[in-house]
Amino acid sequence: MEINEGTTISAGLIKQIVARVENLEEQKSQIMQEISDVFRESKSEGLDVSVLKQLIRQRKKKKEQVAEEEELLDIYRRALEQ
Repeated sequence: MEINEGTTISAGLIKQIVARVENLEEQKSQIMQEISDVFRESKSEGLDVSVLKQLIRQRKKKKEQVAEEEELLDIYRRALEQ
């Protein structure tokens, strides 16, 4: 298929890419549902889901970044107490 002068696009390639992305989107949807199920289970066990999510976000960061954020949080808390 020719779009404009000198530019051709393979219909097969487009179909292949679209199919791959659609497949990945379906997998992503399934994984998101599984994650949701795990959080629902943890809530039924009495755990605080928002704290778990915060913990997971922190574990993705470097230790130095977490320490800096905690230090700033402490400074801001102390400022509010004054």
